[in-house]
Amino acid sequence: MAKQPQPISPVKNFFAGGFGGVCLVFVGHPLDTIKVRLQTQPKPQPGQTPLYSGTFDCFRKTLVAEGVRGLYRGMAAPIIGVTPMYAVCFFGFSLGKRLQQRKPDDILTYPQLFAAGMLSGVFTTVIMAPGERIKCLLQIQAATGETKYSGSLDCAKQLYREAGIRGVYRGTVLTLMRDVPASGMYFMTYEWLKNILTPEGKSVSDLSAPRILFAGGLAGIFNWVVAIPPDVLKSRFQTAPAGKYPNGFRDVLRELIREEGIASLYKGFTAVMIRAFPANAACFLGFEIAMKFLNWVAPGI
Repeated sequence: MAKQPQPISPVKNFFAGGFGGVCLVFVGHPLDTIKVRLQTQPKPQPGQTPLYSGTFDCFRKTLVAEGVRGLYRGMAAPIIGVTPMYAVCFFGFSLGKRLQQRKPDDILTYPQLFAAGMLSGVFTTVIMAPGERIKCLLQIQAATGETKYSGSLDCAKQLYREAGIRGVYRGTVLTLMRDVPASGMYFMTYEWLKNILTPEGKSVSDLSAPRILFAGGLAGIFNWVVAIPPDVLKSRFQTAPAGKYPNGFRDVLRELIREEGIASLYKGFTAVMIRAFPANAACFLGFEIAMKFLNWVAPGI
């Protein structure tokens, strides 16, 4: 394994992670919209065709009906939340690494990196859960033809007015079930690929932009392979009418398996995988660029 380039700084990871998250949203949000619409489309009645036949059909219909703005529907919520969320995510990962080091120059094993990544998933859920709830509701309302919410803030206000803070944080357990193992896989894969791609005798901090993009993109794919089933359950649960699933994700899971089969847990797979590589490549490249800048302006932190 390649040597750690320098002692871990949670503070720098916090700020660099926020910048990386903004890069991820700008690149990946259109396909996230497609993913949520595919995951939450109603089951067609006998003899009827589904609203969307697949990823490219959903993309085409959204573009024709709503234009490019339709692909970026609901982006305000993740943009507002993504900077602190990814800041906390990378902070949590760096803190998890640091807590497992006995000395600043200790090199962590891959199971330790996985554990540190899982900690980051716990950290981000507080911010992620309400942002995901608002985003999903805004993404599907345009497809249904209704205009219940005028924007992210209006959506948050209405949710709070209807059910209090529990309404805003609906789906938190499912968000944890998705993000804890997926974040472990995400960061471990990225660190593993960086080490593989680092030439002999060089530091991981010297990796070229194309190699960082490749490592970050593949890390995103590995992340979503783990995350898709709980993500489908989360999207269904967060966008369902109040009281539809009194037992939470267990009711959602039973309904999906009974009515649509096990394959329904991978709805939106194509959209997710098309999005995962470029979005996460952009995230990690933004993170690495920000880290180099912070190391230059504040080397002692």
